[in-house]
Amino acid sequence: MTTIRKPVRVLALGLIAGLLWGFPLASSAEASPLWHVNGKLLEEPEATLSHATESSLTIPGLTTSCKPFVYKMTISGSTGSVTSVPLSNCFTNVKACTVASIKAQKLPWSAKLVTVETSNYLVIEGINLAILYAGEECVLSETTVEVTGSAGGLYDNATESVTFSAATISATKTSLKALGAAIDWTGVFTMLTTGLRIGESLTVS
Repeated sequence: MTTIRKPVRVLALGLIAGLLWGFPLASSAEASPLWHVNGKLLEEPEATLSHATESSLTIPGLTTSCKPFVYKMTISGSTGSVTSVPLSNCFTNVKACTVASIKAQKLPWSAKLVTVETSNYLVIEGINLAILYAGEECVLSETTVEVTGSAGGLYDNATESVTFSAATISATKTSLKALGAAIDWTGVFTMLTTGLRIGESLTVS
Protein backbone atom coordinates (compact mmCIF):
# COMPACT_ATOMS: atom_id res chain seq x y z
CA MET A 1 0.00 0.00 0.00
CA THR A 2 1.28 3.42 -0.94
CA THR A 3 1.31 5.98 1.85
CA ILE A 4 1.40 9.75 1.50
CA ARG A 5 4.23 11.28 3.39
CA LYS A 6 3.11 13.81 5.99
CA PRO A 7 4.65 16.94 4.37
CA VAL A 8 3.06 16.05 1.00
CA ARG A 9 -0.29 15.33 2.65
CA VAL A 10 -0.24 18.65 4.50
CA LEU A 11 0.58 20.44 1.26
CA ALA A 12 -2.27 18.69 -0.57
CA LEU A 13 -4.75 19.57 2.16
CA GLY A 14 -3.53 23.17 2.06
CA LEU A 15 -4.10 23.38 -1.69
CA ILE A 16 -7.61 21.94 -1.36
CA ALA A 17 -8.46 24.39 1.42
CA GLY A 18 -7.11 27.22 -0.70
CA LEU A 19 -9.34 26.22 -3.60
CA LEU A 20 -12.40 25.88 -1.38
CA TRP A 21 -11.90 29.23 0.33
CA GLY A 22 -10.18 31.12 -2.48
CA PHE A 23 -13.07 31.29 -4.93
CA PRO A 24 -15.58 32.98 -2.58
CA LEU A 25 -12.89 35.45 -1.53
CA ALA A 26 -12.08 36.30 -5.15
CA SER A 27 -15.75 36.77 -5.97
CA SER A 28 -16.15 39.05 -2.99
CA ALA A 29 -13.14 41.13 -4.01
CA GLU A 30 -14.59 41.60 -7.49
CA ALA A 31 -18.07 42.60 -6.28
CA SER A 32 -19.58 45.56 -8.10
CA PRO A 33 -20.33 48.83 -6.31
CA LEU A 34 -24.01 49.51 -5.60
CA TRP A 35 -26.47 52.40 -5.85
CA HIS A 36 -27.61 53.90 -2.54
CA VAL A 37 -30.42 56.37 -1.85
CA ASN A 38 -30.09 58.33 1.39
CA GLY A 39 -27.35 55.89 2.39
CA LYS A 40 -29.53 52.80 1.96
CA LEU A 41 -29.02 50.13 -0.69
CA LEU A 42 -31.32 50.69 -3.66
CA GLU A 43 -32.99 47.33 -4.24
CA GLU A 44 -36.12 48.48 -6.08
CA PRO A 45 -35.98 50.20 -9.51
CA GLU A 46 -35.77 54.01 -9.34
CA ALA A 47 -36.17 56.47 -12.20
CA THR A 48 -33.39 59.04 -12.64
CA LEU A 49 -32.56 61.97 -14.88
CA SER A 50 -28.98 62.86 -15.83
CA HIS A 51 -28.56 66.44 -17.01
CA ALA A 52 -25.56 68.29 -18.43
CA THR A 53 -25.73 71.98 -19.25
CA GLU A 54 -23.69 71.07 -22.32
CA SER A 55 -22.08 67.88 -23.58
CA SER A 56 -20.07 67.14 -26.71
CA LEU A 57 -19.20 64.29 -29.04
CA THR A 58 -16.02 64.82 -31.04
CA ILE A 59 -15.56 63.09 -34.37
CA PRO A 60 -12.11 63.85 -35.84
CA GLY A 61 -12.48 67.35 -37.30
CA LEU A 62 -16.01 67.97 -36.02
CA THR A 63 -17.43 68.48 -32.52
CA THR A 64 -21.18 68.16 -31.97
CA SER A 65 -22.63 69.69 -28.81
CA CYS A 66 -26.12 69.75 -27.31
CA LYS A 67 -27.59 72.20 -24.77
CA PRO A 68 -28.80 70.55 -22.63
CA PHE A 69 -27.71 66.93 -23.05
CA VAL A 70 -30.09 64.70 -21.09
CA TYR A 71 -30.66 60.99 -20.62
CA LYS A 72 -33.18 59.12 -18.47
CA MET A 73 -32.26 55.92 -16.69
CA THR A 74 -33.82 53.36 -14.35
CA ILE A 75 -31.39 52.00 -11.74
CA SER A 76 -31.20 49.42 -8.93
CA GLY A 77 -28.49 47.35 -7.30
CA SER A 78 -25.42 47.75 -9.49
CA THR A 79 -27.18 48.04 -12.82
CA GLY A 80 -29.26 50.43 -14.86
CA SER A 81 -31.09 50.91 -18.13
CA VAL A 82 -31.02 54.08 -20.23
CA THR A 83 -34.59 54.42 -21.42
CA SER A 84 -34.68 57.83 -23.10
CA VAL A 85 -32.23 60.34 -24.60
CA PRO A 86 -34.31 63.40 -25.60
CA LEU A 87 -31.73 65.60 -27.35
CA SER A 88 -32.33 69.05 -28.81
CA ASN A 89 -30.60 72.35 -29.59
CA CYS A 90 -27.52 70.65 -31.05
CA PHE A 91 -24.83 72.35 -33.11
CA THR A 92 -21.26 71.90 -34.36
CA ASN A 93 -18.02 73.84 -34.09
CA VAL A 94 -17.86 74.16 -37.89
CA LYS A 95 -19.85 77.05 -39.34
CA ALA A 96 -20.65 75.16 -42.54
CA CYS A 97 -22.19 72.18 -40.73
CA THR A 98 -25.49 72.16 -38.87
CA VAL A 99 -27.25 69.32 -37.06
CA ALA A 100 -30.45 68.51 -38.93
CA SER A 101 -31.42 65.81 -36.46
CA ILE A 102 -29.99 63.67 -33.68
CA LYS A 103 -31.71 60.58 -32.36
CA ALA A 104 -31.00 57.80 -29.88
CA GLN A 105 -31.53 54.35 -31.39
CA LYS A 106 -31.90 50.79 -30.13
CA LEU A 107 -33.01 51.81 -26.64
CA PRO A 108 -32.84 50.77 -23.89
CA TRP A 109 -29.08 50.84 -23.40
CA SER A 110 -27.72 48.77 -20.52
CA ALA A 111 -25.66 50.30 -17.73
CA LYS A 112 -23.61 49.00 -14.82
CA LEU A 113 -21.39 50.22 -12.01
CA VAL A 114 -17.74 49.17 -11.92
CA THR A 115 -14.74 49.95 -9.75
CA VAL A 116 -11.36 50.75 -11.29
CA GLU A 117 -8.65 50.91 -8.65
CA THR A 118 -10.36 53.04 -5.96
CA SER A 119 -12.84 54.94 -8.14
CA ASN A 120 -16.42 54.05 -9.10
CA TYR A 121 -17.67 54.42 -12.66
CA LEU A 122 -20.96 54.21 -14.51
CA VAL A 123 -20.55 52.29 -17.76
CA ILE A 124 -23.22 52.66 -20.44
CA GLU A 125 -23.23 49.94 -23.09
CA GLY A 126 -24.98 49.60 -26.44
CA ILE A 127 -24.89 53.35 -27.15
CA ASN A 128 -26.31 54.16 -30.58
CA LEU A 129 -26.87 57.72 -31.82
CA ALA A 130 -27.79 58.76 -35.37
CA ILE A 131 -26.70 62.30 -36.28
CA LEU A 132 -27.80 63.85 -39.59
CA TYR A 133 -25.69 66.80 -40.71
CA ALA A 134 -26.67 69.53 -43.18
CA GLY A 135 -25.12 72.54 -44.94
CA GLU A 136 -24.21 73.16 -48.58
CA GLU A 137 -20.50 73.37 -47.82
CA CYS A 138 -20.46 70.75 -45.06
CA VAL A 139 -18.39 67.68 -45.94
CA LEU A 140 -20.89 65.50 -44.07
CA SER A 141 -23.98 67.20 -45.53
CA GLU A 142 -26.94 64.81 -45.86
CA THR A 143 -24.85 62.16 -44.13
CA THR A 144 -26.20 60.25 -41.15
CA VAL A 145 -23.31 59.50 -38.80
CA GLU A 146 -23.89 56.60 -36.42
CA VAL A 147 -22.15 56.76 -33.04
CA THR A 148 -21.89 53.33 -31.40
CA GLY A 149 -20.12 51.61 -28.53
CA SER A 150 -19.83 52.07 -24.78
CA ALA A 151 -18.60 54.78 -22.43
CA GLY A 152 -17.58 54.92 -18.78
CA GLY A 153 -18.03 57.98 -16.60
CA LEU A 154 -16.57 58.72 -13.15
CA TYR A 155 -19.22 58.95 -10.39
CA ASP A 156 -18.70 61.61 -7.70
CA ASN A 157 -20.73 61.08 -4.53
CA ALA A 158 -20.13 64.63 -3.30
CA THR A 159 -21.78 66.22 -6.33
CA GLU A 160 -23.95 63.23 -7.32
CA SER A 161 -22.68 63.53 -10.86
CA VAL A 162 -21.10 61.48 -13.64
CA THR A 163 -18.17 62.88 -15.65
CA PHE A 164 -17.47 61.49 -19.10
CA SER A 165 -14.12 62.31 -20.70
CA ALA A 166 -11.31 60.73 -22.70
CA ALA A 167 -9.66 59.81 -19.39
CA THR A 168 -12.73 58.04 -17.94
CA ILE A 169 -13.40 56.20 -21.20
CA SER A 170 -9.79 55.00 -21.21
CA ALA A 171 -9.88 54.00 -17.53
CA THR A 172 -12.95 51.80 -18.08
CA LYS A 173 -11.58 50.33 -21.32
CA THR A 174 -14.71 51.44 -23.18
CA SER A 175 -14.89 53.08 -26.59
CA LEU A 176 -17.18 55.02 -28.91
CA LYS A 177 -16.78 55.01 -32.67
CA ALA A 178 -18.12 56.88 -35.69
CA LEU A 179 -17.08 56.77 -39.33
CA GLY A 180 -14.60 54.03 -38.42
CA ALA A 181 -12.72 56.20 -35.91
CA ALA A 182 -12.66 56.54 -32.13
CA ILE A 183 -14.48 59.57 -30.77
CA ASP A 184 -14.58 61.40 -27.44
CA TRP A 185 -17.61 62.16 -25.27
CA THR A 186 -17.27 64.94 -22.70
CA GLY A 187 -19.75 66.23 -20.17
CA VAL A 188 -20.59 66.43 -16.48
CA PHE A 189 -24.04 65.01 -15.75
CA THR A 190 -25.86 65.73 -12.48
CA MET A 191 -28.03 62.75 -11.51
CA LEU A 192 -31.44 63.26 -9.92
CA THR A 193 -33.88 60.68 -8.61
CA THR A 194 -37.29 61.30 -10.18
CA GLY A 195 -39.31 58.27 -9.09
CA LEU A 196 -40.72 57.32 -5.68
CA ARG A 197 -37.54 58.66 -4.04
CA ILE A 198 -37.55 61.96 -5.90
CA GLY A 199 -34.94 64.44 -4.74
CA GLU A 200 -33.18 62.04 -2.35
CA SER A 201 -29.37 61.77 -2.31
CA LEU A 202 -27.86 59.25 -4.72
CA THR A 203 -24.47 57.70 -3.98
CA VAL A 204 -22.35 54.75 -5.09
CA SER A 205 -20.33 52.48 -2.81
